[in-house]
Amino acid sequence: MGATLEQIAGYLDGRGWDYRIDEPRSCIVTAVQAEHLDDFTIVAQLDEDGRFFKLFAPQIIAGVKDHPHKLAVLQAMLSISWETKMLQWEYDPSDGEIRAMIEFPLEDAPLTEKQFNRCLTGLVQIVDDFAMPRLRQVMETGVDPNDEEAGERLLLALQEEMPGLLDVLERAMEARKRRGQFPWDGTEH
Repeated sequence: MGATLEQIAGYLDGRGWDYRIDEPRSCIVTAVQAEHLDDFTIVAQLDEDGRFFKLFAPQIIAGVKDHPHKLAVLQAMLSISWETKMLQWEYDPSDGEIRAMIEFPLEDAPLTEKQFNRCLTGLVQIVDDFAMPRLRQVMETGVDPNDEEAGERLLLALQEEMPGLLDVLERAMEARKRRGQFPWDGTEH
């Protein structure tokens, strides 16, 4: 059973979206206006005679292949995948292309309009609203802003679970500094 390009075209017609059907590649190409991307192209592709569905945004970020913060960008992408539902990231090391992707097998089930719309909405919202501002900051600074937020959340959790512990740790670190030895690097200063 699976899905057909005509079925997906009907779902896009229902949203009033423009698109182009590419029969040889078994896909539909469309685009959406985005706040954080100049060119937010979206491809709905069917593989295995319509039994496997892919929805992806190609070439989300350019210039990562030789970027000085490449590893931080790739790590942030993995973190975003961990923190969100459905979305995964792909990186092509041959040309540096980064894609945002949602894919799943349909096998003998149809692709419902509700499923398609959830995937489409999820892809657009996660990439544009959540991921792009964060990934741009990582590209500029080499630091994932969510790493700092995770540390702050950990400190708040420690403070709630063990009141006074942070004060004890702070005093211990100050005492260590006064002695001239830092526990995290094993050096004396």
